[in-house]
Amino acid sequence: MTSLTRQGEIPRELIQLDARASSKEEAIAQAAAALVAAGCVRPGFEASMLRREAVSNTYLGKGIAIPHGTVEDRDLIQKDAIAVLQVRDGVEWNAGERARLVVAIAARSDGHIEILRRLTRLLQDEDRLAVLAATDDRQALSDALNGVAAGAAATAEPAGDFAQSFDWVLDYPTGLHARPATEWAEAARRFPCRIRIRHGAETADARNMISLLSLGLKSGDAITVSAEGQGAAEALATLKVTMTGLSAREKADAARAEEKRRATAAAGGWVPPSSPRAIEGVPAAPGLAIGRITRIATDGMEIPDEPVELARAADLLHAALGQTAEQLHSLADDTARRLGESDAAIFRAQAGLLADPDLITLASQWLVDGHGLAWSWHRAYEDMAARLSALRNPVLAARAADLRDVGQRVLAHIDPRFARSRLADLPEDTILVAEDISPSDAAGLDPAKVAGLVTALGGPTSHTAILARTLGLPAVVGTGAVVERLEDGACAIVDGHGGRLYLDPSEADLASARDWIAAEEARRARAAETRALPATTRDGHRIDIGANINLAEQAAFALGQGAEGVGLMRTEFLFLERSESPTEDEQAEAYAAMARALEGRPLVIRALDIGGDKQVAHLDLPREENPFLGVRGARLLLRRPDLLVPQLRALYRAAAGGAQISVMFPMVTSLGELLELRATCERIRQELDAPVVPLGIMVEVPSAALLAAEFAAHADFFSIGTNDLTQYALAIDRQNPELAPEADSLHPAVLRLIDLTVKGAAVHGRWVGVCGGIAGDPFGAALLAGLGVDELSMTPRDIPAVKERLRQSDRAGLRALAEHALACSDAEAVRALAAEAP
Repeated sequence: MTSLTRQGEIPRELIQLDARASSKEEAIAQAAAALVAAGCVRPGFEASMLRREAVSNTYLGKGIAIPHGTVEDRDLIQKDAIAVLQVRDGVEWNAGERARLVVAIAARSDGHIEILRRLTRLLQDEDRLAVLAATDDRQALSDALNGVAAGAAATAEPAGDFAQSFDWVLDYPTGLHARPATEWAEAARRFPCRIRIRHGAETADARNMISLLSLGLKSGDAITVSAEGQGAAEALATLKVTMTGLSAREKADAARAEEKRRATAAAGGWVPPSSPRAIEGVPAAPGLAIGRITRIATDGMEIPDEPVELARAADLLHAALGQTAEQLHSLADDTARRLGESDAAIFRAQAGLLADPDLITLASQWLVDGHGLAWSWHRAYEDMAARLSALRNPVLAARAADLRDVGQRVLAHIDPRFARSRLADLPEDTILVAEDISPSDAAGLDPAKVAGLVTALGGPTSHTAILARTLGLPAVVGTGAVVERLEDGACAIVDGHGGRLYLDPSEADLASARDWIAAEEARRARAAETRALPATTRDGHRIDIGANINLAEQAAFALGQGAEGVGLMRTEFLFLERSESPTEDEQAEAYAAMARALEGRPLVIRALDIGGDKQVAHLDLPREENPFLGVRGARLLLRRPDLLVPQLRALYRAAAGGAQISVMFPMVTSLGELLELRATCERIRQELDAPVVPLGIMVEVPSAALLAAEFAAHADFFSIGTNDLTQYALAIDRQNPELAPEADSLHPAVLRLIDLTVKGAAVHGRWVGVCGGIAGDPFGAALLAGLGVDELSMTPRDIPAVKERLRQSDRAGLRALAEHALACSDAEAVRALAAEAP
């Protein structure tokens, strides 16, 4: 942090004098390599900087370029820093732009603002820039970038205004951000005169967008706009029209965002009656909670390199690994008793990481090179975790968090000095705020003390998010580093449904939140009392309700919540949580065990769904630039008979043993794929003399929905995966935290694809289920039932509320609701129907 946020020397290794680079890409690669070597960023930051170059120009002007990563890749940054390349001959940045100083910035939050201010000042001192571009003195570069004055800079004029000026109060609700700043700068550049924007003692060149942004202007800030030289009066008049003219657009954008927020609330969320400041994140666990912020520091540990005799180091490492394995098994047993076997499986899987030969080998290599045991082990697991994180895959990023969690446990057994606090002494009504929270810490939280979780990093699929949902703790993730600067003890409201943390709520906000929480608790209690009853509408129409689960051990809980069977058994868990593929025998027993646990109730098993956001290292899958549009689902199964055939044999063996199962294939995009899969199933069924089982497909891509009638001639049933269908219909990566709120499965385009699927299935009398996220939302379930969906499958905890919602409706009302939704123009309008839905 220090190299960006306060004066101090830039490490020598981050300043390269007289560097040679034949292209912009080569310069970026050198700067990224320096940042990685210094431990400032993780591998993958170079790719992030190149992605930034593809969408924006980072040439600042006068020979300075400022490459930096994208916002969504901020988790690659371990500490804020800059790396400097002095390219004396210059390197072409863009056509007509040649950079002699390349200042690569790695900043997780707003740490870049100060360096931009300093660079802006340097741009006004061309003589000093010329010296810096040719100097052999690293200290001179370090001083310049840390704000140390030299030469002409020492006598820089104080902040002031030019002769002609006007005052204005910024009224943009979200402050001065990139889009309006660009338009200010474009307006100013039409005139040859000098134009200055002043806020307090800070000034900016109105022609430079970066300089403008460095002022950090917020709504309500007073500024003075002044000019001197030819055309000064006309320039000020034009700039005033531009600035004030943007107010209407900025306010309209903010109003649309507010309208969307209120529409979401109409579907069951909460809206504060006033307008407290909100930090946006990604919803990870639903619910609303009031509490006081407790920040948990997650700064990286400094591990001293204290060499030890090699044989002794090996003995100590072996003992630490054994102690950690015992500790994880005990934690798994305790978690199983408190939270259930599903969550305990997280720690059983973590224990498997201890046997990873690559991890042990890497630590051993450092030991052989003469390094200390604690240092070597820490370096090994951090390097492996960094590689996983750099792949930009949400599932593998979650494995990286698990690896760090396990690695820190072993480290504590190697040397107790490095044992972490386990969050045992938190005050009551805590809203826990951290950069990230490990699964171990999440599992050990006391819900009687912790009201909610908020993290700067992480995603909704992480083990920590899963545990938060199990514990019933509202959680918001992916907020960015802004939460790490929040005041301890400050009152706040965490909204896990909307993905927001509200700061400094008013008394009216607090009273409203308490009322909402009480009403939600009463609703859950009512739903729980009748969860065993079927989801039959008031006029006698029944919708089947299933559960989405992975393990036989989860069946009892699901049935207890009111599930009438399993609508989605995900089989990839057998592959994801281990270092080798399960055998045919292991798979057959898993499927048979689930069938036994359901005691004859419906069981729909999804064939292996790997690819996209689910990668398995030991399967040696090809690395793809866009895995969501690559070899995944049915495409992968048909290309990998070593995966498909053993699984189909296991499924038919379970059926031959009496299991009442149906099988569905994921990500089917063409009729040819379905026919080939059916032919393979029939061949294996005959080889095993097994009974016929229903074979269906997941409808997850628009092509399958559009050709539903054709598919229905060969598929025994459909199950719609609304999460992926939404992603592909709207061209939004649902794992992208910046875009995730826009990936709304209630978008009319998605609903119309569901409607087409239901109508196509009816041509051949096939039933249609939905196992995606909106099936577990009471309003979403009502819409799906109105569209004619026969079965809904969801997370077990969502079942009671969905059943209650459907029992309160009649079929005619649900159909009318669906028709209204299909006619809407956007998801906000659909959600607004919740307020008047039957």
